[in-house]
Amino acid sequence: MKKILLIVASMVLSNLLFAQKQDTRYYEMRVYFCEPGRLPNLLTRFRDHTTKIFERHGMTNIGYWTPINNEQNALYYILSYPSKEARDASWKAFGADPEWKKVSEESQRDGKIVAKVVSTFMNLTDFSPKVKAKQKTPERVFELRTYTATPNNIDNVLARFRNHTVKLFKKHGMDNIAYFKTIEKEGTQAKLFYILAHKSEDAGKASFDAFRKDLKWIKARDESEKNGKIVEKVESIYMTPTDFSTIK
Repeated sequence: MKKILLIVASMVLSNLLFAQKQDTRYYEMRVYFCEPGRLPNLLTRFRDHTTKIFERHGMTNIGYWTPINNEQNALYYILSYPSKEARDASWKAFGADPEWKKVSEESQRDGKIVAKVVSTFMNLTDFSPKVKAKQKTPERVFELRTYTATPNNIDNVLARFRNHTVKLFKKHGMDNIAYFKTIEKEGTQAKLFYILAHKSEDAGKASFDAFRKDLKWIKARDESEKNGKIVEKVESIYMTPTDFSTIK
């Protein structure tokens, strides 16, 4: 009886420790599409002011990147918050901040900077590495990948990543940075967003070529698709970190 109680107590403790290790923060990826020629002004504003004001209002700067092929003059960045409620309160306080109002006005004396903002809310997956500030030399290239699953298959996509894909990426020289499941409106299937790091864009493409030929990957893919395809669309963007990004 004592042995059973000890086993049960050990299981409970393990579950508690696992829960404590889980990153339950509320994440947001924001994409700013700038007016022609205005991206440098946006980057200056973030570097000198915005990131610091974010931190003052309880937002955590995760990472900032610009696409290598940046025809849309875009800045991609990720913030985290303790909760959705904290997120909403932080943005309300940020918008009312006198310093931000002054900075925003002064930075746009020569014209509007941002043409459009796209925001995506996310939770970290249970198989994602811990998200933390990390910089490497020489500077790495990052890849943002978005997976849209076929209907009702997002959990199967996540299971394949959890059990196989993440390990195989590492085997082929890719750095797993973070994996997110998007938070969508009720009735809309979530997507998988994840970020990898490579030595260069060419190195990233070479790693994926090797990954796709890996027999372990082919077996895992075929087994996961016995009842049909589970991924409808894959989108990839290669990016470089800004000089003020906490992840480089």
